[in-house]
Amino acid sequence: MSSFKIILIMAFAAAACFGAVVKSPDGKIALTFALRDSSSQKGEPVYSVSYNGERLVAESGLGFELADGSALSSGFKVVSIKTAQHNDIWKPVYGERSSVRDNYKQLFVMLSRSETPACEMQLIFRCYNEGAALQYKIIKCGSSDKIGIKSENTEFNFLKDHVAWCVKTAQGKYTRKTISTMGTEIERPLTLETDGGICVAVGEADLVDYARMKLSRDKDDELSIVSHLSSSVEAALPLTTPWRFIMIADSPGGLLENNDLLLNLSDPCAIKDTSWIKPGKVIREVTLTSKGGKACIDFAVKHNLQFIEFDAGWYGNEYEDKSDASTITVDPKRSPGPLDLIDVIQYGKERGVGVILYVNRRALEKQLDQILPLYKKWGVAGLKYGFVNVGPQKWTSWMHDAIRKAADHKIMVDVHDEYRPTGYSRTYPNFMTQEGIGGDETSPSNEQTLSILFTRMLCGAGDNTICYYNSRVDQNATHAYQLAKAVCIYSPWQFLFWYDRPAASHTTKGGAGGQKGAIGDEPELEFYDHVPTVWDDTKVVHGSIGEYAVIARCSGSEWFIGGMNSGEVRSLKVPLKFLKPGKKYTAYIYYDDPSVKTRTHVGIKKQSVTSDSVLDFAMGEQGGMAVRIVPAG
Repeated sequence: MSSFKIILIMAFAAAACFGAVVKSPDGKIALTFALRDSSSQKGEPVYSVSYNGERLVAESGLGFELADGSALSSGFKVVSIKTAQHNDIWKPVYGERSSVRDNYKQLFVMLSRSETPACEMQLIFRCYNEGAALQYKIIKCGSSDKIGIKSENTEFNFLKDHVAWCVKTAQGKYTRKTISTMGTEIERPLTLETDGGICVAVGEADLVDYARMKLSRDKDDELSIVSHLSSSVEAALPLTTPWRFIMIADSPGGLLENNDLLLNLSDPCAIKDTSWIKPGKVIREVTLTSKGGKACIDFAVKHNLQFIEFDAGWYGNEYEDKSDASTITVDPKRSPGPLDLIDVIQYGKERGVGVILYVNRRALEKQLDQILPLYKKWGVAGLKYGFVNVGPQKWTSWMHDAIRKAADHKIMVDVHDEYRPTGYSRTYPNFMTQEGIGGDETSPSNEQTLSILFTRMLCGAGDNTICYYNSRVDQNATHAYQLAKAVCIYSPWQFLFWYDRPAASHTTKGGAGGQKGAIGDEPELEFYDHVPTVWDDTKVVHGSIGEYAVIARCSGSEWFIGGMNSGEVRSLKVPLKFLKPGKKYTAYIYYDDPSVKTRTHVGIKKQSVTSDSVLDFAMGEQGGMAVRIVPAG
């Protein structure tokens, strides 16, 4: 069922100070729009947001500074106001849930101004149960059919100096600050927590052909956050900007459960036939040899992985502009070869395993239109775009165009390194995942990963490059904790064993690709064998930013639970009320046990459970747990 109605409320012939309110379907969130007359300016568009009847965001300004130095921030009159409401359920190609409710109330405010530059602009406000969002549509500006924007000045003015989890780069280290001390150019989404425990995330959705927004503390107001564009913007009119959203929940876990908001703010799927788009688990191949590639494929077949990925070096030095990504020319600094890539791709096809190729941005920028049809001919399943330029409008537009072009050739994409998602995987679901995360390659502490979970993961899938046997796991965490990551950190392409290789791929005494880690036969690896990468339902059972999380996800009739912990020993109760009443299940529980005589020290136990059962997640100060629950047969 879906419904959409628009009601014309009023038309104005002259400026007026007034308020117009739109509320979320459940009535908890209210956004108020007004034209404000200050001592220095008149007709300033502002908005505010309340939650459960209490003001959360104070009056906050809206507008732009144009390339010619003029400003679109005052002198406006209201032409008309319209309201709308929408309630629908749509089914993604894949995701953290098999269906998504898109339910909101909307306010359209048409504005005009006569002073130079004369302008017609529409403000669009939405209220979901999950948060509020706003968007600009500049229809006319002066006599030109184009517009140049120097800066966008969207404000998020708060009433108190809330705690803020801040990072300046997409793969950087989060620090716990406050609004007044957060600084400038902070990555989005920015998660805040009030004294009363209300959690807020400020971010961006539907960024396609515009400059990336970051967030800066206003230099004149220590409780004000202002949008900061990564470049100027040039566009034809009418121009519709990305959405700016304020996600609101009663807990960090509530925010994570609300992260479909970004998908709802993005356009529906533009690909008619999506049958070729396949999520799955991936192992990285770094020997750059035929032997190593086939060993990875054999391992994938045995352990229920769907893809292997040939990493940098298969077509030469990725950092040299002269390297040609239309050739198979192994970088001798990385591998002696030999690599018959076409033969390996065919070997994988015969066994149901796809091959993903890494291509650095240098080759992509000059060869994309050449290599996409070539790779399609080779039978390549997907590409990992490496070190893409992000931020400025030019590169934002280029990257999304590169995703669309890949879709034209039925090629899936994983984008590295600094890119953060804004919902485009709904529109082009061949855009499987992206980095933009301080993943296992960066050796994050448990505190960091548990901060990432409630900040970075609010905006979409994260290619976390999960390690298992590498020494950094023993230094930072435990192996049961690593198992749990495959559940807690969502990615439709989940890379496992990032620094580890199947034993059969080792061709030198130094190990494959210079790595010494060989994947063993520890019994708990069965968890990775079974765990899916996409889900029918997701529930955050427990969560505290930087401290702990327990997340339960469903795939078909099976449930998987991941528990991650940091800082102190904890025991968390996990009720299994999400199981079907009256049915019996078997829980396979994977936990840290130093007495287990393997190099990973993971114990396994079976337990009969029902929807009335409560599991005890007892986790060490840097430990975790993983559980697979299946119907009793």
